Amino acid sequence: MSTPPLEVIILAAGKGTRMRSALPKVLHELAGKPLLQHVLDTSRQLGAERLHVVYGFGGDQLRNAITGDDLNWILQAEQKGTGHAVQLALECVDEASTAMVLYGDVPLVSPHSLQAMLDAAGHDAVGLMTAMLDDPAAYGRIIRDENNRFKEIVEFSDATDVQRAVQEINTGFLAAPAKRLKKWLSGINSDNAQGEFYLTDIFALAVADGVGVETCQPVTSDETLGVNNRLDLSVLERIYQQQSADRLMMQGLTLRDPSRFDLRGDLVHGQDCSIDINTVISGEVVLGDRVSIGPNCILNNVKVGNDVEIKANCVFENATIGVGAIIGPYARLRPAADIGPAAHIGNFVEVKKSTVGEGSKVNHLSYVGDTEIGSGVNVGAGVITCNYDGANKHRTVIGDDAFIGSDTQLVAPVSVGKGATIGAGSTITSDAPDNTLTLSRATQVSIEGWQRPEKTEK
Repeated sequence: MSTPPLEVIILAAGKGTRMRSALPKVLHELAGKPLLQHVLDTSRQLGAERLHVVYGFGGDQLRNAITGDDLNWILQAEQKGTGHAVQLALECVDEASTAMVLYGDVPLVSPHSLQAMLDAAGHDAVGLMTAMLDDPAAYGRIIRDENNRFKEIVEFSDATDVQRAVQEINTGFLAAPAKRLKKWLSGINSDNAQGEFYLTDIFALAVADGVGVETCQPVTSDETLGVNNRLDLSVLERIYQQQSADRLMMQGLTLRDPSRFDLRGDLVHGQDCSIDINTVISGEVVLGDRVSIGPNCILNNVKVGNDVEIKANCVFENATIGVGAIIGPYARLRPAADIGPAAHIGNFVEVKKSTVGEGSKVNHLSYVGDTEIGSGVNVGAGVITCNYDGANKHRTVIGDDAFIGSDTQLVAPVSVGKGATIGAGSTITSDAPDNTLTLSRATQVSIEGWQRPEKTEK
């Protein structure tokens, strides 16, 4: 029998009042990504054909922040409970599919655990994820019969003292044939203290229909933790970061202190790489072999070649660094910075939309923007490429083996020839020829007998 298609229903209609925020709760970020996006990404790893997001508060913000061709947004205008939310979504779900219910504010659930739940559901059963907690608190309890088979879920407020002693709880994650789920939801009511339609009421109907409720456990109980407030969010952030650090170290990455490392994207690394404390990785970052990253660095969408040394306090965004380059400390690489092999970018140097050729050096207090620097070039301290005229950006081209003296301004558009030397303190507004000294300075004058002004006593 072929496996039925999978459609995922994600409940994300809650306002999240306890977050005390104008932002919908599911758009608050975990590891640099909205909570809801984590759940969507996990669903896609399972091969879900369609993703149905039930929303209420902040609809425009949600749809603008999160996009995808496989997304179907469903408005729950009135908050009538989880059963009502799933019922609305099922109107768009193919009855021949398996429907899986997830939660937009429970972001750590793993594909492995969800696949186990799908396997438990099979073709005609209900798969339910439960968890064993030392402190089950106010979660609904899983009640089993004398043969240890699922019998029912009892909400904490309705449970006896004996039932409250049960440590197995309902996580809320379930998978079931969409056709059956639709039938059961049509049979529930809101005859309860909250006046809501509870999704958990379908389990009694499933048992009454002779349909098995098969349970499974997550790999870790952390996977079932949700976010209700900013404290919860901080707890999940540390769990996520520790899991990420553990995985990377098992893959061979050295982290000087895993508790002071933040991954907010995807990191691919080669052999014998090391990252010092307080480094933040976001976007897509690729490290070659033997890359060393000093403390307090931020790398966002960066590709780094083999044997690169990145010193302390550097900030890189959408940049490329060639083999054997040395960058920093206190260097900034802005978008489209392309640093060549064995190049040096030093203290308080900013590079934007520029290429720096092999072996070239820009070591001190310089700004390089919209510039092409050849190989073997030395750029002195305090050099500025004046690329912006107030309306448009212009390019500077510096040939191989040129020497740019300290405190020079290169007013673009301008070219400096191969092997050219620019005298320190010059303002270059016209092209400088190959293998020639070019400079522009006012004549130096010394005035004898000149007196420095003195302060007047008050």
